[in-house]
Amino acid sequence: MDRESLIASFLKKQKEHDDLEQGVKAMRFKQRDLDKDYALTEYHLTALQSIGQIVGEVLKPLENDKCTSIIADIIKASSGPRYVVNVRTKLDKSKLVVGSRVSLNMTTLTIMKILPREVDPQVYSMQSENPGEIGFNDIGGLNDQIRVLRETVELPITNPELFKRVGIKPPKVLF
Repeated sequence: MDRESLIASFLKKQKEHDDLEQGVKAMRFKQRDLDKDYALTEYHLTALQSIGQIVGEVLKPLENDKCTSIIADIIKASSGPRYVVNVRTKLDKSKLVVGSRVSLNMTTLTIMKILPREVDPQVYSMQSENPGEIGFNDIGGLNDQIRVLRETVELPITNPELFKRVGIKPPKVLF
């Protein structure tokens, strides 16, 4: 064999090797995805086989004076009663704050998992603890409605003498 045919044969084998290597790489990615699907299916199967859980809300986190590794919380269960319960050791106790939704084991009433909020996080962030903190400046795009509201509700309350001076009765708002 001459040199050119050997080089061509080598390049052909190199290309076949690169193609096979790409195929192996694609199969590894596919295997990784299948492993993730398998793990998720196993998780769902174990969740189906587990005992049902109660949904509750943390009312007050408690620290145990004798042993700081055991933390108990006062929980209001979805069924109504309130319980003093233990917290699962693997759970991040710093995330248990007042108002957190949790799942409780039905038999031991132990907090097993911290659940996401019931409401959409964007809606939750729009809620205000004190509605009196919101003013007309916090509302955008409703200038005409704000003007009508101020003329019919706010003005008669803050300046009733204006209506007396003009000689008309202030509008009555029924709530």
